[in-house]
Amino acid sequence: MSVERLTLAPGYTISRVIRGGWQLAGGHGAIDADAVLGDLMAAFDAGITTFDCADIYTGVEELYGRFRQRLAKERGTAALARLKIHTKMVPDLALLERITEDDVRLLIGQSLKRLGMQRLDLVQFHWWDYGVARDMEVMGWLEQLRREGLIDRLGATNFGTAHTYRMLKAGIPLFSMQTQYSVLDARPENGLVALAAKEGVHLFCYGTVAGGFLAESWLGRAEPKEPLENRSLTKYKLIIDDFGGWELFQLLLSTLQRIGQRHGVDIATVASRYILDRPGVAGVIVGARNRAHLQANVALGELKLSAADQAEIAAVLARRKGPVGDTYALERDREGPHGRIMKYNLNTSAAQKRP
Repeated sequence: MSVERLTLAPGYTISRVIRGGWQLAGGHGAIDADAVLGDLMAAFDAGITTFDCADIYTGVEELYGRFRQRLAKERGTAALARLKIHTKMVPDLALLERITEDDVRLLIGQSLKRLGMQRLDLVQFHWWDYGVARDMEVMGWLEQLRREGLIDRLGATNFGTAHTYRMLKAGIPLFSMQTQYSVLDARPENGLVALAAKEGVHLFCYGTVAGGFLAESWLGRAEPKEPLENRSLTKYKLIIDDFGGWELFQLLLSTLQRIGQRHGVDIATVASRYILDRPGVAGVIVGARNRAHLQANVALGELKLSAADQAEIAAVLARRKGPVGDTYALERDREGPHGRIMKYNLNTSAAQKRP
């Protein structure tokens, strides 16, 4: 088995399966840092050479920094050169009104230090509130840092179609957009996918296994009640509700399982492959707390869904009711069910705490 690789620009090649870091942060249970480092090494050796994190994922940038050190020591500088680490800059909601260029420099400097890098591979910018109309100004400061050589590529995360268009028209060299996209959540198809294709913006997609809901372990189970085990399940149960409810979700699971059995893979692999095959998708971000699903992740590169497979999935998706609207629009409503579960002030930088 081999993990697919894709060259997005001269000198910028990724593995199309991207190891996510959110599940290594707070809210998903205790982790053993030494065990995590071993898991990250195993993923790299298996061909997953691209990793995703954020400055608000508590402790994850530091873990990835230790991973870089170990990789260089045990596999050499050539291996380190193949590694791509994508991080995010996420200013706290409380900082947005008063954020300065110095704050942005502090945040980027913090990520550089944590990761042990001279230049960040990709910085994906997130902005909590469109009502605070300073996102283009902040993106301009990030572009200045890119020109200074502190950032290689600039991306964004969770921006809707209109705001992505604004960034592009402002002259921001937007390399990528990270967005939630799955068999349960097709909101990127409501404008973002077409815009990204037209403008050459690469899509990195998270949520493809819905926090673990798209798995055999949920097939045939009764609908879970609150409180759920972790933040991921809480988040994606809302998506299942929007999709059409538990009965339709079970039909989707059984369909994905049947397709997977024909190919000798699991439900999660079929679900992720479906998104990896969608137009404009450069990579899928698969979160993991350990290496239990590593071989399944690697198997993504070998799976080829037939026209009949695609038609079976499409027949179920034709019955879905949502989620509706543009990408991340539901999550931006802080009074709605999706917005109420968000944590808006997780950044530990001193920039966030100044008066």
